[in-house]
Amino acid sequence: MPSQKPIRKAVFPVAGRGTRFLPATKAIPKEMLPIIDRPLIQYAVDEAREAGIEQMIFVTGRGKTALIDHFDAASDLVTALEGKQWALDILEPTRLEPGNLVAVRQQVPLGLGHAIWCARAIVGDEPFAVFLPDELMIGKPGCMKQMVEAYDRVGGNIISVLEVPEEEVSSYGVITPGKRDGKLTEVLGLVEKPKRKDAPSNLIISGRYILQPEVMRVLESQQTGAGGEIQLTDAMAQIIGQQAFHAVTFDGRRFDCGSKTGFVEATLTLALEREDMADEVRAIVQRLLGC
Repeated sequence: MPSQKPIRKAVFPVAGRGTRFLPATKAIPKEMLPIIDRPLIQYAVDEAREAGIEQMIFVTGRGKTALIDHFDAASDLVTALEGKQWALDILEPTRLEPGNLVAVRQQVPLGLGHAIWCARAIVGDEPFAVFLPDELMIGKPGCMKQMVEAYDRVGGNIISVLEVPEEEVSSYGVITPGKRDGKLTEVLGLVEKPKRKDAPSNLIISGRYILQPEVMRVLESQQTGAGGEIQLTDAMAQIIGQQAFHAVTFDGRRFDCGSKTGFVEATLTLALEREDMADEVRAIVQRLLGC
């Protein structure tokens, strides 16, 4: 495989209003809601950094300044915490290096594809990653690191997928699979929310992407798809057959934190895995369930 440009940049579409979590999201971006003690966006950024990504590009909207502030230096807080090294250590991952956080506005909500296109000037002529922060991906290594390792082998475009029961495929985007090599699957097509009997596989797209910059040229047409929005899936479908396109079956767990039940599931699951709180949380759950 010829050498390809490394994945240095990641786009985070975070302009949504989070209406499913009102009133909590009236004044706070949904991406800042905490899973235990880390906001949802922090999990995604940490995953990106683990994969070697340097520059984080937030596609934001009105009222989203807290997302930017979270990753800024907080000299007043650092001063107030002087002498409390444990607290300073907790804060360290929340500060990005100067110039490694960029924010652009999506002034109108025209879909995921449009949000990605808003970052075109910053992405430039480089391959880039896309993170949907609502999809909390937990694994060792992280989902994006697994994808970057695959990208280093085959190049092109990479998406993460997960196997789901056949009765659930109609709720997701599904790939048409080609040749398989372990966790790596050639992608021959993409189908959005197919009927169970028409689904080409049970491998669903799961919120992580590595894309070549040519996808921006496709998105430039501003063609609308489902819901009258500019869909990223439609743009990717046009690239299939023109560029290498593969899927990596994620070795880990996915939590749909765009739903309230998924958010609660993620919180409980991660709490039960933490040494500092697992016993107490397990006791609470058992008491509530009458176990």
